[in-house]
Amino acid sequence: MDAEVIIAGAGPNGLMLAIELRLAGVQPLVLERLPEPNSIPRANGLVGQVVRMLDRRGLYERLAGTPGPPQPQAAYIFGAMELPLAELEDNPVYLLPVPQVRVEAVLRERALELGAEIRPGHELSGLSQDADSVTVEVTGPDGVYELRTRYLVGADGGHSLTRKLAGIDFPGVTNDRMVSRTASALVPPELIDPETGALTIPGYGVIPPFMHHRTERGMFVFAPFPGRQAVSTGEWDDPGDAGEMTFEELQASADRVLGVHVPLTPPEGDGPRLLRRLVGGNSRLADRYREGRVLLVGDAAHVHSAMGGPGLNLGLQDAINLGWKLAAEVKGTAPAGLLDTYESERRPVGERVVMQTQAQTALIAPGNEVTALRQLFAELFTEPRNVQRIADLITGADIRYHAGAHPLVGRWAPDLVIEQAASSSLAPESSPVRLAELMRAGRPLLLDLTPAGTFAATAVPDQIDVITGSSDRQIALLIRPDGYVAWAAEADGDAERDGLRDALAVWIQARPLTSATR
Repeated sequence: MDAEVIIAGAGPNGLMLAIELRLAGVQPLVLERLPEPNSIPRANGLVGQVVRMLDRRGLYERLAGTPGPPQPQAAYIFGAMELPLAELEDNPVYLLPVPQVRVEAVLRERALELGAEIRPGHELSGLSQDADSVTVEVTGPDGVYELRTRYLVGADGGHSLTRKLAGIDFPGVTNDRMVSRTASALVPPELIDPETGALTIPGYGVIPPFMHHRTERGMFVFAPFPGRQAVSTGEWDDPGDAGEMTFEELQASADRVLGVHVPLTPPEGDGPRLLRRLVGGNSRLADRYREGRVLLVGDAAHVHSAMGGPGLNLGLQDAINLGWKLAAEVKGTAPAGLLDTYESERRPVGERVVMQTQAQTALIAPGNEVTALRQLFAELFTEPRNVQRIADLITGADIRYHAGAHPLVGRWAPDLVIEQAASSSLAPESSPVRLAELMRAGRPLLLDLTPAGTFAATAVPDQIDVITGSSDRQIALLIRPDGYVAWAAEADGDAERDGLRDALAVWIQARPLTSATR
């Protein structure tokens, strides 16, 4: 084989998958059609569970540029309406406002540190597969050549050639009613509140920063990022303009949406500037995430509205879910059917993201009926339990991959702090350590915080990292490499030990419990 796994596409999802595979000891080759990293501004940050997952991989501080773990937000948006989050008992909304260019740079740097191979200027142009391998045709600067691999993963975006060549359908709907325009744009500094970043437009009023702002004529967003500003508009039933997008077009659109003149000027100096028009949008979901030895992640598997910024949250978690399972399959250590759980777990999540982004798009449409619907939602959002449900939905915190005897099974492992952790390569000191710090290596973890600590004797050391200690919660958890709980118990008994044995067999293929440890 020329490579154990070939990944088509070196965007965030392809790079994250390469990181996960290298952590698991598998060598990926990443093909990227662009000869140089894309410097055009695109996504403006990350929101949701993936922010905490990046913390568990030691990447959060590198991306944020500040020390310490991520903190939940006091407010966010849903359908251009404010979600008040401060009173939630379990606030799942974490943000990382870092441009996609920076996200890709950090992920690329980490993938290379771990030994992944990335080939810029080389792109997938054909494929065929048999029972044992995939033959990949690659077009590079010097012509066309072939590579053989155990598995091919398409991380090549919404127009994925991998998906098309594998014969995977991409059903969904196209909505061509809205035209959105986005550009790097400056507003007079005297119109910006220096503390809140809110924009005050004479004759109109105050527009909070980074929030989708709906009017009966469309949508307006003002985004004052550090060192740069951007303005976006959305208009319904607008035929759009022919030809290349211009700054004057954005100016006219902003004036129409707000009904007053908004003083905008293009930035000065060099550097790539965002100037983009999108007509309509797609909501599509691959009918399957796998065809033989070909798999899909990210936009190759699903496209949807950008409302609420769910794209990278969904795609990066695809990669993290797939990475350890694919690595186990390549290494021959995977329990039967483990790789199939990638689709059975992640495709329903994609369905929910398509659903909630379509709902958000409906809530920003013009019309008296929509205005009345928004009034109803505003009333619903005065109840914390309703806010909690929406916050869990848009961040992916409501995911439960599978059920078990304990309510934590199948869910995101809680962010525990372990006091007096037993000394190991993961926690060499006895001082408190966060769970996130114990998951840097991307390995399964048996965390035994029960008083007796006897569950820890059941795992095979070279397959599972084992930590004993104490915490404010006396619990034992078997945590998958992607941060989700495979088994949990708060007491030591035969049923709990049998459950741990079963979970090891289903997810890890570790040594079963012996009579001496039962």
